[in-house]
Amino acid sequence: MISQSQFPTPTLISVNGVELEVFEAGRENAGRPIVLCHGWPEHAFSWRHQVPALVAAGYHVIVPNQRGYGNSSRPGAVTDYDIEHLTGDLVGLLDHYRYQDATFVGHDWGSMVVWGLALLHPGRVKRLINLSVPYQERWEKPWVEMMETILGGDFYFVHFNRQPGVADAVLDQNTSRFLRNLYRKNQPPMALEPGMMMINLARQETPSGEPVMSDSELAVFVSAFEASGFTGSINWYRNLDRNWHLLADANPIIQQPALMIYGDQDPVAKSENLSDFVPNVEVVNLDCGHWIQQEKPQETNQTILNWLERQEVKASLL
Repeated sequence: MISQSQFPTPTLISVNGVELEVFEAGRENAGRPIVLCHGWPEHAFSWRHQVPALVAAGYHVIVPNQRGYGNSSRPGAVTDYDIEHLTGDLVGLLDHYRYQDATFVGHDWGSMVVWGLALLHPGRVKRLINLSVPYQERWEKPWVEMMETILGGDFYFVHFNRQPGVADAVLDQNTSRFLRNLYRKNQPPMALEPGMMMINLARQETPSGEPVMSDSELAVFVSAFEASGFTGSINWYRNLDRNWHLLADANPIIQQPALMIYGDQDPVAKSENLSDFVPNVEVVNLDCGHWIQQEKPQETNQTILNWLERQEVKASLL
């Protein structure tokens, strides 16, 4: 268990027209930057197990609460959360620290932003590590439109877009219960149920499986979302089709060295053709669910550090 007091003290940094709450450690390792990008509905604190290990390995660790989260800015316009803005924030962080490029690590939605960063700003990404969510190829039709056709209007990605504000209000009213019910591991297989999954979770009386974190750790997430609400973070979903259009002209092939870490019990589907789009990717599977770096912190750290060390050796031989 890691308390909030053991996590770095945040600083507000102005980038790309917003302020980001940034947790930084290992400044003595300047020149070896690694940026950790959380997912939904998460917080920079989700990387609490990785920060000390990366600092000890000689990295300058930069962990932002991305726009819409924590004490970072929460712009009012939905379009302020598209992939150009989200990746622009990370470019702005590099500029702030005067780095040309960095290693980027993403989990869940953070993975989608890191993939997008490599597409839109390839010169700023030295190498990338993503957890749970693989590269999403650009389908013939926009993503939400395709999801609605295949998965229906209650699928939460679709619901967030087609019924704006409905889920936000339910999650805001049930923040503690929703996050308690969501952050679980070793859950039995669940049958599909009618209604919208995230709304159902927010109203569910009894959680299944086991908690991913201690009550005090969970309290960090709960207090953050009680203060910020969920709308800013959900607005990331409301730009999926806009992102589809924004990525139309990007070269879809990511050439940088990449590590993809899956959880074998994660409901997020693995990619069947990842290496077609990310030819220099290495894939590792861990025996866990969706919250990979929190469920299996030591295994995640070792996987990341071993891969980074191999990349450093390869680079030194070139």
